[in-house]
Amino acid sequence: MFVDSHCHLDCIDLADFDGSFDKLIQKTSEADIERMLCVSIDLDKYPAMLALVEKYPQISISVGVHPMHNQDAPLDLDQLKTLATNPKVVAIGETGLDYYYHKGDNQQQIDYFRSHIQVANDLNKPVIVHTRDAGQDTLDILRSENAEKCSGVIHCFTETMDFAEKALELGFMISFSGITTFKNADALREVARQVPDEQLLIETDAPYLAPVPHRGKQNTPALVRHVAETLAKVRNTSVEHIAQISKDNYYHLFGNRQ
Repeated sequence: MFVDSHCHLDCIDLADFDGSFDKLIQKTSEADIERMLCVSIDLDKYPAMLALVEKYPQISISVGVHPMHNQDAPLDLDQLKTLATNPKVVAIGETGLDYYYHKGDNQQQIDYFRSHIQVANDLNKPVIVHTRDAGQDTLDILRSENAEKCSGVIHCFTETMDFAEKALELGFMISFSGITTFKNADALREVARQVPDEQLLIETDAPYLAPVPHRGKQNTPALVRHVAETLAKVRNTSVEHIAQISKDNYYHLFGNRQ
């Protein structure tokens, strides 16, 4: 059985499932997906996301604002804390820094990132971190905000081994996505080979980043097996071992073991 530690179920085009969210979830069960973490990117859309997944015990959620979301106003920390009290909420985020797409003033991203970590520490919930072309700032903020207290995960990891080592020292998990299956991802696969068993997670980031051989198509949690297969190959172990350690790590970080 697999766990998808990061997906956006509310963003999946249900046309592939006859317009039925129930059918999408049925397909994940048929693919041996035991649990999914549906990750928030927008507080305005959070109520609809919650309503969509609320009845499914195998789906947990997070609450937060993606760094590329429109951030014209200061983050309402009281609202974030209130939303995070829902028992289905197991994490804060996704949050972080994205300098790849955002080339201007990054102060608002930084402020939002700090606020998310502060809420995660206040509520003792792990934080889900997005980082792209912002490695040093990400690490500096994690350290300065004492993110080792809440811990969390660097999701959809694409950074260097040096970054991974520093994140691991803070007690963070490292999560690998379908990018590890891409032809040009040798450097990333080398990082994936070295991350300790006890700090490894797998994810789809569905509906984005579908793994080979489905690249270019819509991603779903059912395809997380391809990530596990790639990691098993580069780590010289079995798919079953990757499934088990990533599942154990997920429940250690996020709780809610069935």
